[in-house]
Amino acid sequence: MELRGVSLAEIRRRYVREGGRVSGVLRVALRDDPRVGAQDLLRNLDTRRRRVAAEQRRLRRLFALEHDLHQQGVEHVAGVDEVGVGPLAGPVVAASVVLPPAVRLPGLNDSKRLTRAARERIAAEIEALACATSVGWASSEEIDQLNIYHAALLAMRRAVEGLARAPDMLLVDAREVPGLALPQRAIVGGDARVGCIAAASVLAKVHRDAFMRELDQLHPGYGFASNAGYGTAEHLRALQRLGPTPIHRRSFAPVYAVSGGTER
Repeated sequence: MELRGVSLAEIRRRYVREGGRVSGVLRVALRDDPRVGAQDLLRNLDTRRRRVAAEQRRLRRLFALEHDLHQQGVEHVAGVDEVGVGPLAGPVVAASVVLPPAVRLPGLNDSKRLTRAARERIAAEIEALACATSVGWASSEEIDQLNIYHAALLAMRRAVEGLARAPDMLLVDAREVPGLALPQRAIVGGDARVGCIAAASVLAKVHRDAFMRELDQLHPGYGFASNAGYGTAEHLRALQRLGPTPIHRRSFAPVYAVSGGTER
């Protein structure tokens, strides 16, 4: 394959930017082309090939447990995870996701390791590809009544119970969810190690962040759109200046301190 007279810019567009499949013939042609641009392009293609191969290996590891369960005849495997344990305001939100066998979700990872743009892109793909999804909530009032640990479990139970059909197996990040009559497996670090739990963490994070942006419109001044209710310096200063809102968690120390320990 001769490359002289062929635009390297066109090759770069087709194979580097758009991710076209690079044949061995093209790679050899680039290797034999003396142009500096051709050698730079070959290095870029080789870097992309290594990156793609590493991502494929990571995804195989991420979905290895679901693959094994499917091979054992466990048809519907659900993951569940929650977000919003640490904030001073807003609900704790959980999601449960059942993914089909051999699903492809490039870039899927623990939601904390992804940018907002990546989370929103992947969340849309999850919603489109999943066999079932559900989101469960526990309000700030329930957090104050139950404590955050039990409120998070409540949100997770609601997410699982909201699935269109009960799963055959539930995979949970680091704990089991009480009140569910189905097999469960707790996996430490599951949101980074198991595909359906990672998907649940992404979906929960996207839903909660969107809700906190809505709350920012109702309760301006606290920075909820940017801090999602976490105790940033901006948020703490607003608490001192404005006092708590109805969606603040009064059982959390910084909120309790400025509310004088009063109930809602």
